[in-house]
Amino acid sequence: MTTKAPSEWEMLTAKLQERFGMAPEIDAIIFMIGVQELGKGFQKLKKDEKLNVMHVAICTLLEPYGYYEYEGLDKDGWPHWKTSEKLPPLKPTQQQEMIKLAVIGYFKDQEILPD
Repeated sequence: MTTKAPSEWEMLTAKLQERFGMAPEIDAIIFMIGVQELGKGFQKLKKDEKLNVMHVAICTLLEPYGYYEYEGLDKDGWPHWKTSEKLPPLKPTQQQEMIKLAVIGYFKDQEILPD
């Protein structure tokens, strides 16, 4: 009998579940990355600010793939990117896989997942 080794995504969600007491959905993981990258700590955010935090995460995650180029911080300390390559047309499942791979890469860079 063979057993399937856990995927890197499964290992990551298990680590996050251990840390936070529940397995976060992908949107929550993206939000956490955005908060981390914003570097402003805990604060109450309006709905549009939460979307901006998630945008920070998406740009951070896709920058290594060449889709975004970091431009710098604005006067309020928010990071900004410019689009450097158009994202390919992807089906929702392909988009999710791409984001999962980018998230795994991010957590490897942060040394939370082994390389």
